[in-house]
Amino acid sequence: MTVTKEPEALAAPKPEDLAALLLESHRPPRPSALSVSLTFGWRAVLKIKHVPEQLFDVTAFPVMMILMFTYLFGGALAGSPGEYLQYLLPGVTVTSVVMITMYTGVSVNTDIEKGVFDRFRTLPIWRPAPMVGYILGDLLRYVLASTTIVLVGLILGFRPEGGLVGVVLGVAVLVAFSFAFSWVWTMFGLLLRSEKSVMGVSMMVLFPLTFLSNVYVNPGTMPGWLQSFVNVNPISKLVDAVRALMAGGFNGQAMLWTLGYAILFTVVFGTWTMRLYNRK
Repeated sequence: MTVTKEPEALAAPKPEDLAALLLESHRPPRPSALSVSLTFGWRAVLKIKHVPEQLFDVTAFPVMMILMFTYLFGGALAGSPGEYLQYLLPGVTVTSVVMITMYTGVSVNTDIEKGVFDRFRTLPIWRPAPMVGYILGDLLRYVLASTTIVLVGLILGFRPEGGLVGVVLGVAVLVAFSFAFSWVWTMFGLLLRSEKSVMGVSMMVLFPLTFLSNVYVNPGTMPGWLQSFVNVNPISKLVDAVRALMAGGFNGQAMLWTLGYAILFTVVFGTWTMRLYNRK
């Protein structure tokens, strides 16, 4: 004969026991700023992996730019497409990469609309990490765009006198400047209400900067009032620095201007971005 016993009622835990348990629990250390930023950067790269159509602007658009300008305007501006290509390719590389930087702000605005940032703000992590991660992830876009343009240029007849070292140094300067310039678009991504607004404002800023520069023609052929703007345009200074490195030289003045602009964009717009991120 089996005797079934009633289970004994469990005693309610005492408040002091719960407090002691919580106080004695071991918490994992907070991740470092670098590791968190790299994690968010990897998140941005995974977006490209799952939506490879995003690479259209990184590959097809730069190829169209270099083919169109080389064969449409090369004969009129430099006598032949081959000669014009030597002048044009560093500038087109700068233009294509700088145009891509606006997608950083678009990605920020999209995540805000989806509510993902609400989750990020509750995590015990370094506050700027999500913003830095966006920009780090976009560095892959910049490198792919630069590599695509240089390879197409080599096929078309571009021969940089600086060789491989000059090209790599030029691309490195361009990528570093683009990292700083991306802070402008993270600010707009937080400030504006929709993705279309971010793209509209970005194009309104980028078109004058890229076309009113020394990318396509020598500024000496422009009116004096326009030369005044072109000579202080950050894109013009960046093009001068990259063009000199690819040609096997070094333009110290242009490099100092480029470094100064990069620091200015990072300090001003990076600080403004974090103020908006903390208060939004």
